[in-house]
Amino acid sequence: MDLAGYVINAVLVEGRSVKEVCEAHDVSRSWLYELIARYRELGDDGLRPRSKRPRSSPTRISSAVEEEIVALRKELTDLGVDAGAHTIHYHLERRHRRRKRPVPSVATIWRVLVRRGFVTPEPQKRPKSSWRRFCAELPNECWQADTTHWALSDGTDVEILNVIDDHSRLLVASRAFKTTKATDVVETFHEGASELGLPASMLTDNGAIFTAESRNGACAIELELLALGVCYKHSRPYHPQTCGKVERFHQTLKRWLSHQRRASTIAGLQAQLDRFRTYYNTVRPHRALDRRTPREAFAARTKAVPKRPGIVVPAEHRVRRDRIDASGKVTLRYRSKLHHLGVGRRYAGTRVMLLVADRDVRVLGEEGELLAEFRIDPAKQYQTQRRPGQRG
Repeated sequence: MDLAGYVINAVLVEGRSVKEVCEAHDVSRSWLYELIARYRELGDDGLRPRSKRPRSSPTRISSAVEEEIVALRKELTDLGVDAGAHTIHYHLERRHRRRKRPVPSVATIWRVLVRRGFVTPEPQKRPKSSWRRFCAELPNECWQADTTHWALSDGTDVEILNVIDDHSRLLVASRAFKTTKATDVVETFHEGASELGLPASMLTDNGAIFTAESRNGACAIELELLALGVCYKHSRPYHPQTCGKVERFHQTLKRWLSHQRRASTIAGLQAQLDRFRTYYNTVRPHRALDRRTPREAFAARTKAVPKRPGIVVPAEHRVRRDRIDASGKVTLRYRSKLHHLGVGRRYAGTRVMLLVADRDVRVLGEEGELLAEFRIDPAKQYQTQRRPGQRG
């Protein structure tokens, strides 16, 4: 549900006043009253964004001039010479100089060529002023996650996994690892979700810890988000601008770390990250948030939730690390009772991570591969093995 749906629901279903809803969500009363009127007339169709294109444009060039631009484009192209907007502008000036007619600007000529299909804009060459910024309308509507590198005092390279909320820039998690694994991503996600709630969607790049599409499979975080009903999105390859907020946050974090004493261990670095997370979320005013702190921006609006139909989010989630014993089993306590889950003797001694969603348990290896899947029966003293993909 987007912002329009939330405010309509708050006024017409919950019975809250227009003034209260407008102040809580920082929207104008005129917009909300117009939205209510459209909703009463058109239903859900009235909540869809409407085009802001004007009905008329008095300054638009005439069709005759537009056809002249197109004809010049074709003529110059057929001659095998430059046929860009600047060249066309030059020829138009020469044609109309004696007639003292106004000539369209280079920008106008370029827009005509684009509209008529002669030019395909190249985003990497567009000026920054033309970039369209994206920002989620609600907290927890989208989380962005990415890793970056940092060096300890002895030069050892380590990785930092950062997760931020797209709307409020709240730092959901910042954790240091020697090498970030797929299971670390899942564990970090659950730590953030236990504090802030599940997000409606998550956005990452195409790193191996985030997706296994190139290996014709699914990695740990993909499986986990699918089970929780969280929409998972990936940026376009070689286009870091899609995850621009977390990419920009890396710079902010590194600038702060560069002014601290270099940590000698991962634990020392983690202590610095925890200290910075508190400062960044609750003290540091953010320029993109009208000088509010991320925590203030996060608390100001209603939180989005997963909205994928047909998936029920279990009431209890746990993430636990363990090692499979010599008999091929791992022990899990459920409702104060120990259950011995048989993963297989061939995995004896393997370090694993258990993802517990109420009675459903998935056992993942160190690389994020699914080793076994179970559904606990509280009445049994032991638990038989279920192979991946088997229904129970």
